Amino acid sequence: MILGNIQLATMQTGAGILPAAAVVIGDGAIRWAGPEAALPAAFHGRDRLDGGGRLLTPGLIDCHTHLVHGGHRAAEFEARLNGATYADIARAGGGIASTMRATRAATEADLVAQALPRLDALLAEGVTTVEIKSGYGLEIDTELRMLRAARALGLQRMVSVRTTYLAAHALPPEFAGAAQDYLDRVCLPGLAAAHALTLADAVDGFCETIAFDAAQMAQVFDAARALGLPVKLHAEQLSASGGARLAARYGALSADHLEHADAGDAAAMAAAGTVAVLLPGAFYALRETVRPPVAAFRAAGVAMAVATDMNPGTSPLTSILLAINMACTLFRLTVDEAMAGVTRNAARALGLADRGVIAPGLRADLCLWNVESPAELCYRIGFNPLHQRFVQGVPC
Repeated sequence: MILGNIQLATMQTGAGILPAAAVVIGDGAIRWAGPEAALPAAFHGRDRLDGGGRLLTPGLIDCHTHLVHGGHRAAEFEARLNGATYADIARAGGGIASTMRATRAATEADLVAQALPRLDALLAEGVTTVEIKSGYGLEIDTELRMLRAARALGLQRMVSVRTTYLAAHALPPEFAGAAQDYLDRVCLPGLAAAHALTLADAVDGFCETIAFDAAQMAQVFDAARALGLPVKLHAEQLSASGGARLAARYGALSADHLEHADAGDAAAMAAAGTVAVLLPGAFYALRETVRPPVAAFRAAGVAMAVATDMNPGTSPLTSILLAINMACTLFRLTVDEAMAGVTRNAARALGLADRGVIAPGLRADLCLWNVESPAELCYRIGFNPLHQRFVQGVPC
């Protein structure tokens, strides 16, 4: 198929927008892309879809979500508005413990059914690849159930799902004050089980004063390395905890959040090729005031990705387009940086070299938009201009 009469944003570095362009799609991949007037003769006569002068970009990639979980925490949101503190909520059994209980009580089918509307919201805004983490079971059986549910979502919808094992997310009440015991009895055995069942594409953790320290996370990363699984890390979100440099030392795909990172962290990440995943939804929902060091990332040459961090507690965000806008308005990313953040750099953050830009040989995951330029995708709020989504060349 020839997709012609388009404005083409390949999202290759420095490529800009090519007017009056065309893309040739075959067998789920991009076969050719360029000015339609230069279409090779070998492709003449193929079925042609008129793009109507619309903008074509790579399919969007949400590279950090907690999409699969039980229940919600709207009541806690309301309680905070009425003056309750996080400590008050925790004492009442709220917070992550609330989501943990709801997730443990849910069947795999329940988890899939609850996650589908959230996934559909992302797909409706052009997402063609989504990462989904475990991390709310905090026991082996439920962590594996979450990963199976995530895999099932990829079978029920036209989307590529990447799964991440995140048992090192928090301590469940039954292991309060016993982090090492939890690692030994739940997190590490669960990781081995997830790998044996081919349920995990990567391994993540939360390195923070309220979660696991760098030495504890190193144990998880060592186990992941022994299994041949790539790693990533929630790092420097609430404090400077050494997570970003730990991630860099292990050659992590990404370090995520990073509000309290510094220039030294940026230099380490740049040397390791670790992507900085910025999560403006959590920054907004938590009313944070310390921003990620975007200038330091630019200066060091750290690739920056943008994601929703969709989760029930600190980023109940199911709009990738709003995440792009927030990255620009709250973190001062440029349009080019924000768009790269949900295409080529998001692909890097997942270790995927076959997507994120429009080039021959790569997956034909594409979005056709009713806009004139990528800037319009970043500037509008609460408006979805998606005309058509393609997953491996199939309109959906």
